[in-house]
Amino acid sequence: MRFTLLTCAAAAALIPYAAVAQEASSSDQQEPEAATRTSTERGGDDFHNVIVVTAPGLDRLDVLAGTSVVDGMELQRNQNGQLGEVLAKLPGVSASGFAPGVSRPVLRGFGGERVRVLTDGIGAIDASSTSDDHAVTVEPLIAERIEVLRGPAVLLYGSQAIGGAVNVITKRIPPRVPDEPVHVDAMAGFDTVSNRREGGLSVDVPVGDNLAFHVDGSYRNTDNLEIPGYVATDRLRAQLLESAAEEEAEGHLDEAEELREGANARGTLPNSWTETYTLGTGLAYFSGNSSLGVSFDYYDTNYGIPGLPGVGHVHEGDHDHDHDHEEEDDDHAHGEEGPVSIGMKRYRADLKGVLDLGDGFFNELRTRWGYSDYTHTEFEGDEVGTVFDVEGVEGRVELVQSRRGNLQGSLGGQYSHTNFSAIGEEAFVPSNTTDSFALFTVQELDFDRFEVELGARYEHTGVDASDSIGVSRDFDTFSGAIGASYTLTDGAAGDLRAGVNLSRAERAPSAQELFAEGPHVATQQFEIGSPTLGTERSWGVEGYVRGNLGPALLSASVYRNWFNDFIFLSDTGAEEDGLEVFQFLQQNADQFGIEAEASMPVFETNDFKLLADVRGDYVRATLADGSPVPRIPPLSLSGALEGQFEHVDVRAEVEWFDKQDRVSEHEAPTDGYTFVNASVAWHPFEGADNLTILAQVDNIFDVEGRRHTSFTKEFVPLPGRNFKLTARLSL
Repeated sequence: MRFTLLTCAAAAALIPYAAVAQEASSSDQQEPEAATRTSTERGGDDFHNVIVVTAPGLDRLDVLAGTSVVDGMELQRNQNGQLGEVLAKLPGVSASGFAPGVSRPVLRGFGGERVRVLTDGIGAIDASSTSDDHAVTVEPLIAERIEVLRGPAVLLYGSQAIGGAVNVITKRIPPRVPDEPVHVDAMAGFDTVSNRREGGLSVDVPVGDNLAFHVDGSYRNTDNLEIPGYVATDRLRAQLLESAAEEEAEGHLDEAEELREGANARGTLPNSWTETYTLGTGLAYFSGNSSLGVSFDYYDTNYGIPGLPGVGHVHEGDHDHDHDHEEEDDDHAHGEEGPVSIGMKRYRADLKGVLDLGDGFFNELRTRWGYSDYTHTEFEGDEVGTVFDVEGVEGRVELVQSRRGNLQGSLGGQYSHTNFSAIGEEAFVPSNTTDSFALFTVQELDFDRFEVELGARYEHTGVDASDSIGVSRDFDTFSGAIGASYTLTDGAAGDLRAGVNLSRAERAPSAQELFAEGPHVATQQFEIGSPTLGTERSWGVEGYVRGNLGPALLSASVYRNWFNDFIFLSDTGAEEDGLEVFQFLQQNADQFGIEAEASMPVFETNDFKLLADVRGDYVRATLADGSPVPRIPPLSLSGALEGQFEHVDVRAEVEWFDKQDRVSEHEAPTDGYTFVNASVAWHPFEGADNLTILAQVDNIFDVEGRRHTSFTKEFVPLPGRNFKLTARLSL
């Protein structure tokens, strides 16, 4: 059966993977996957482009209206070791914020199994969606750009992308042969809030006329995070102090002192250090419009997991980590449990091919495959706790149609196979295998100012845990979308489009949602799956306006989704192993949201330009019984003014987050907060060679902030005042 699926996948083709245009050394090596129109030229480093995400066979991808691309200066300004934090300033995007060493993107209030994280269009193939304390094995330092697709992205990336997808684009498989002897991209930086030291280097060289070689590497090290005030919220501090008084009254003086230490811990987030390094290399051969490339990379990270104050190891903090674990050994000598940390390693191989088919009905055959071998070990001090292993392969093949009149598009197939196993006390998900196979198509009809797109996808998913618990499930999902857009203005007036999309998406439940059974200390829950869960389905409608109106860049979306059999974790009110018991259940739900952003010049002379940026988003999600869906981010607004001189840009921005008091049962509300940030960028050169030195200060007024989307917000606040200096080089 597996051989048959692989054969069908190779014979079919995949829906296009989105990409953004890059400069090419020659026209025959340029990948025709995007269009970029510039409204504000900054030499070779324009970060205010209108970037239209497109795909092979389509002029633009309007089926997914909520699309953003982060690159250039914006990527440098928001650089962070964790993908969620890099993207958190985008409208409609938040982050799981579990710890400084792990933060996954949250799109329109949804994360985890509903958001796919990809590398160059192929899944990360790790354990990051299993739990918020598992890091994503993607290094933002070596990213060329990051694409964010909000809303159902199942047509592009599979049923698990019902909430959206994040695609990190790298150059590990060279996209072209450089037209220079050596091309170097580099970034380095440090900050004060965590004593961050980081650097990344990427080198591309031609090997003859048709062969390109790439190598890259990165390193990051941070100490414990500095925070504005107390580690714990006022609510948690009150509970800890009350418990301390009770322990003292009962004569348990050591326990009372530990609780008070936890309640009074401030200034530094204990056990929040991180260390990460990566290595990668790739080779690609080009012949006309055909190409074939491979890459290999290694990802290694170690990071601390902050504990619950007074219960975990918060009193061990206020020191920087060292790699000999001397403090942890001292703690063991006194009979105390060591701090929890995670060591993660991943080996990966990728392949990408393009075959020029000429001028027939199909003009191009594209294929993309990735293999990953991932191991993740949870430590308690120096003792090994639980080991997670994930090994998998994902592949797609696509046939791109030649334009015939008003019609263009592509059709294809996708296959993935993943083995998951966990051994140890917190192996709350049994060993299992997940296989999926999909067939789909996207078609575009272009009538000048009016465009129509249609897409459909069938996917079969099998989740097999028969070897571990004797249970397996199979699911068939069908998804589709139709979108129409109209060009309101074009030419010198700009390119502003309005559209509406209708979608029907289905998602198969994950192995964790089906089979979880055991303590999950990281989230302070005892999780129980439901083996009888059915397919999660949604109907959605979205209206949008996006593009540029003269020099102003605009993007706004209003959306509504109706879910049938929405899968969620429900507090049962029971207790097991000292943890509250949560079970995966299903119930109908609906979601409503608004997101918008605009950038426009407010004043301009020959030597100076003043730009204004505004962004905002709001999302509301409710279960059928009237209760809110847990951990939905609050209303947020941000605004910035940026003055652009010839070689210097000065920027000031304000980020405002409302309180979130619309919470589910047993969920604590989150206070609102406002951050004020400033930066100065110096770019002495223009053109192809770029050097940008960026000095920043984030959270100038050292305000306490906590993400409502985080499981650990009660004892993991956001960073305090932070001075940063980064340099980005491309030559």
